[in-house]
Amino acid sequence: MGEEPVISFKHFGFQYRAQAEPTLHDISFDIRKGEKILIAGPSGCGKSTIASAINGLIPFAYKGTITGSLKVLGKETRDMGIFELSHIVGTVLQDTDAQFIGMTVAEDIAFAMENDCRKTDEMHQRVSEIAKTLELDAHLKHAPGEMSGGQKQRVSVGGVMVDDVDVFLFDEPLANLDPATGRQAMELIDGIQRLTGAAVIIIEHRLEDVLHIPIDRVILMQEGRIVSDSSPDELLVSARLAEAGIREPLYLTAMKYAGVRPTEEQQPARIQTLALDVCDKALIRAWYHEAPEEEKRRTAEPFLQIRDLEFTYENGFRATKNISADIGKGEMLAVVGKNGAGKTTFAKLICGFERPQAGRMLLDGKDLLSMSIKERAEHIGYVMQDPNQMICKTMIFDEVALGLVNRGKDSEFIQEKVYQVLKVCGLYPFRNWPVSALSYGQKKRVTIASILALDPEMIILDEPTAGQDFRHYTEIMEFLRELNRSGLTVVMITHDMHLMLEYSERTVVFCDGSIIKDATGAEILTDPVTVEKAALKETSLYYLADQCGISDARSFVQRFIDHDRRVRA
Repeated sequence: MGEEPVISFKHFGFQYRAQAEPTLHDISFDIRKGEKILIAGPSGCGKSTIASAINGLIPFAYKGTITGSLKVLGKETRDMGIFELSHIVGTVLQDTDAQFIGMTVAEDIAFAMENDCRKTDEMHQRVSEIAKTLELDAHLKHAPGEMSGGQKQRVSVGGVMVDDVDVFLFDEPLANLDPATGRQAMELIDGIQRLTGAAVIIIEHRLEDVLHIPIDRVILMQEGRIVSDSSPDELLVSARLAEAGIREPLYLTAMKYAGVRPTEEQQPARIQTLALDVCDKALIRAWYHEAPEEEKRRTAEPFLQIRDLEFTYENGFRATKNISADIGKGEMLAVVGKNGAGKTTFAKLICGFERPQAGRMLLDGKDLLSMSIKERAEHIGYVMQDPNQMICKTMIFDEVALGLVNRGKDSEFIQEKVYQVLKVCGLYPFRNWPVSALSYGQKKRVTIASILALDPEMIILDEPTAGQDFRHYTEIMEFLRELNRSGLTVVMITHDMHLMLEYSERTVVFCDGSIIKDATGAEILTDPVTVEKAALKETSLYYLADQCGISDARSFVQRFIDHDRRVRA
């Protein structure tokens, strides 16, 4: 590890030109070559602003007032220029589609070298080397947009590797990836760091998933300030995560419920390194045997009945194969599976955005296929995965009010209803803001609010927690649960295994266009065959049960979820 810092913040502050208060206050920390750093914190804490300062978007794209110092390789960034910084800091965006330039994978990887007027032979050789490193050599002629989520991320990484950068900056690399692909993405990041020796900075909400690989330091932020800069082990035994509203790994929560207080010496940052002594294991087993397991299954009157649903896209891709399922009235259902398994197509068929070639659907006993999209929208609300595909108004209030305006509601009713849902979704302080000023996670909440304002009988949410910190995740999901208790049917398409475990009574697992399992979340995540087939990830509670000699991991996981719900309620 190099002695001189690659990046050095000294009492750095930043205030956007359009805002009354600074976003960052007195930021001081160094990053050296070879370090892997996680920057974590709740939404709006300043993580993205730090990233923009490091890669040069501040001050060259986002204008404002800088105080203090930020040096990259010993030079002040404000004196460098964004072009010079791009050869030192390689950024991989949260939305990989927004980063693609080339028509093919090879063109996209080569783009930076083309800008530098490198020789053709040199470019071919370098692209070939990088593609082999990233296991993309068989896909060089493919269009980036047609690839899987994990492959897209590799293409984005390749595009910044060509410059031999000193720093890799990953902005929420796990967003929109299925659990298995997310694990592979973290292993890819770890491998790149080992291969190149560069510094790696990861900005991410999903702490437990990032800690799948060794991390040197976690910089925890809150309200524009650094509240902790420590090793993961030190952070996890402190109270700082809870104070900042960030979720600790599930296995640590389970240990605490059992009366076990982990120490830094036990290396609690990763379940693989966690050292439990005999007493710890005995306490966890005792807690398990004493904890009651609630009966989860309940019979519900069918709201949506689907039989033998078949759909093939124009390019010949068979997206759903003989799908049959019932969704109960007032049920809270999770739909999981790897990218491309047919989950989103399933939702589009229900909403009428696509028409099946075969099969039938009944909504409360009525033929759904005979209804128009508008008629279906009277009963079913759909929140898309990418908020930018839903938003069409400039101002937040106008976006949430749009559906009510189209339905001819009076202005007084509209204002009352919009304010109500904005408060629930944590957006009321921003009611007069433009949508463009919001983060990705905040935009997601705007789209949820716009659908909730219409009081649908059933709501389908595609990745509802993408980009959400734990506090906002909990606020939205608890609100949805309250609506569910009052009769709203909720269907959640998700890669978030925590959400599936905590909030769904039943989970449907998709694989290659078919439903391969219909069970509780605990049953699914303790079934290795289903986990592997559907690219899911066994919960860390499974491994904790195994370490403690508890043979029925499904029961252990379910009892933890039941207990956790009672505690948090």
